[in-house]
Amino acid sequence: MSLSGHRFSLDHGHLLETLATSRRLLIIQDLDGVCMDLVRDPLTRTIDRSYVEAARRLAGHFYVLTNGEHIGSRGLNRIVEQAFETPEHVSEQGFYLPGLAGGGVQLQDRHGAVSHPGVSDAELAYLQGVPDVARRFLRELLAAPPFDFPEDRVDALVESVVLDNLVSPTLNLNTLYHALRDRPARYRELQQMAAALMDRLMRGAASAGLGDSFFVHYAPNLGRDAAGLERIRFSDGRDAGTTDFQFMLKGAIKEVGVLVILNHYYHAHTGRYPLGEHFNARAAPRDAAALLALARAHFDPAQMPRIVGVGDTVTAHAETGADGLRMLRGGSDRGFLTLVQDLGIAFGSDNAVLFIDSSAGEVARPGLDATHLQACADDPALAPWPGVRQISDPDDPLRLNFVFPGGHRQYVRFFETLAARYPA
Repeated sequence: MSLSGHRFSLDHGHLLETLATSRRLLIIQDLDGVCMDLVRDPLTRTIDRSYVEAARRLAGHFYVLTNGEHIGSRGLNRIVEQAFETPEHVSEQGFYLPGLAGGGVQLQDRHGAVSHPGVSDAELAYLQGVPDVARRFLRELLAAPPFDFPEDRVDALVESVVLDNLVSPTLNLNTLYHALRDRPARYRELQQMAAALMDRLMRGAASAGLGDSFFVHYAPNLGRDAAGLERIRFSDGRDAGTTDFQFMLKGAIKEVGVLVILNHYYHAHTGRYPLGEHFNARAAPRDAAALLALARAHFDPAQMPRIVGVGDTVTAHAETGADGLRMLRGGSDRGFLTLVQDLGIAFGSDNAVLFIDSSAGEVARPGLDATHLQACADDPALAPWPGVRQISDPDDPLRLNFVFPGGHRQYVRFFETLAARYPA
């Protein structure tokens, strides 16, 4: 069976054999929850050196695509450096993870050369001021009723929650969710206030003449509304719902990043940029159909690689409204994984979408029922849907081909084996 013909498959052996013998291969992979544990505080993240070394062996066939960042105190580069005894060795030998961060606007090669194509100085200057605004907002909020945290705890919480990323400053509420587990209504109130802060930042950008520069990304989310804005997933008390409130540059969406990466892949393997040397996320269309049409118009089908998209944030939430039951599908990885799937159909490249179960980390997420999925593998007559609740549904247009119930550790072992076998 083709890779794209599978759904929720646990047959990692078949996946490995097929990828290891693929003549052209491109892996586009998310980071948090995929190759690292999903944690409340990004400053506590670690990465296995063996995984980093495997990624280097796949140079030219592997790129990251993340809403986090490469640089800064909470960036991935610092985590990679900590995995080595001699940090300068990382840059000299090319151990940084290449690809796109900040949703697609922060480009890095494996030696750590970083650029922000298409981003203006005025936009960067506005973004630099966001963390200070967020710190003041949060410090005042948490010290006052109804939260009333003691002053020393407020400082620690603010330090944990406000992520001073250069191009994607973020409020990460994971720590506060756990601090307010016994007060779920207060946590939902906090989510509402965080969204209000994002609205205030958007109004401030408009006043500064940057009204069309930014958008707010919620992770995880419930897809987009009729106006194209992402829907917050308010906590139901069982999990945290939306935890990341990210103030991001327009165009910094992962599906656009797929084409940016593909453009660089073609240059590395053919010597030319099908979309031009300076093509970037800010200059690309944001509509999925337009992105697919752009790819079909410019990429040579004979050179199209098999693309493997790897993510952990995909949601499908049932909601009962005036019109009856409807599914709200979202997740920050859904868009780019769907484009990977659609490119495989359009180019006949048999692409594969991999889902990593990150629910065992410190952040509450929907998880796979591995026992049920194994039963489905043994008895194809069984319906898989009880095993993927809140992740997918029978009408979901995104087909998750292979799943890793064992989380990032199971995936990392697979990745390292693939890297060892794939021809240099």
